[in-house]
Amino acid sequence: MNHSLNNILEAFNHMINDAIEDSTLNTNLEKSMRYSLEAGGKRIRPLLLLSTLKMLQPESIEKGMKTALALEMIHTYSLIHDDLPAMDDDNLRRGKPTNHKVFGEWLAILSGDALLTKAFEIIASDDTNSAEVKIKLVQLLGQASGHLGMVGGQTLDMQSENQPISLPTLEKIHSHKTGALIRFAVEAATIIAQIPQELSQTLIRFAEHLGVIFQIKDDLLDVYGEATEIGKPVGSDITNHKGTYVTLLGQQNAEKELSQHVNKAESILKDLSTSYHTNDLKVLLDLFHQRHH
Repeated sequence: MNHSLNNILEAFNHMINDAIEDSTLNTNLEKSMRYSLEAGGKRIRPLLLLSTLKMLQPESIEKGMKTALALEMIHTYSLIHDDLPAMDDDNLRRGKPTNHKVFGEWLAILSGDALLTKAFEIIASDDTNSAEVKIKLVQLLGQASGHLGMVGGQTLDMQSENQPISLPTLEKIHSHKTGALIRFAVEAATIIAQIPQELSQTLIRFAEHLGVIFQIKDDLLDVYGEATEIGKPVGSDITNHKGTYVTLLGQQNAEKELSQHVNKAESILKDLSTSYHTNDLKVLLDLFHQRHH
């Protein structure tokens, strides 16, 4: 990751540290929220938002900081709830005990709820963007994270467990469960920068390829990743009879599908590079493609 992205990430992490104020109710809720929000990870969604905005309008990157934080809160809440016994029943997340293992199930549920609602509060109270922009961001994030986006995709995923699924169903699951927030990251930057629709659609296509790349790589890491690096047991998808790109296509064809989406994403960046500095987005594309966890 190059120096400019490191600077963005450092500023973002400082913002996370200040995002959740100490409780006036004398509860452990904020401690639980912080535990998962500060647990690490690559912060790829906020970095994608901020890097896209930096490419489009470098002077406006501060306008994206709170939306990036809201996005990370939504993502974090989804991980807390995904790990619960009623869903994936995971004991580890990013190499650490999952939230409900540390704080108990009821507080983990409430922590996820609090992060979800805090995200919309943060966008609505952001005084760096106009009211019109904030309304669009709130609407888009609600759609990306709700029943037509991430939550809908997770529901379809849960309904599809322990039964054969088709490739179109798998693609539908992950375009919503995983891809919706990745797509939001890029589209939010286009809204903040207020760019022409044609350019926005081009960047959204790039984000859609990133979403598929992320998921195929995730499925491949479940086959050949290192448990100490990915922070959870390897082979859990196969053990749980879960439909993935690898179980449906085979490892070799999944690798081929991955390469095709990488090539298409690179082609979009190449076209954009005649007018914009796309280096940071290329770094993130490589991160999606070559990550080990």
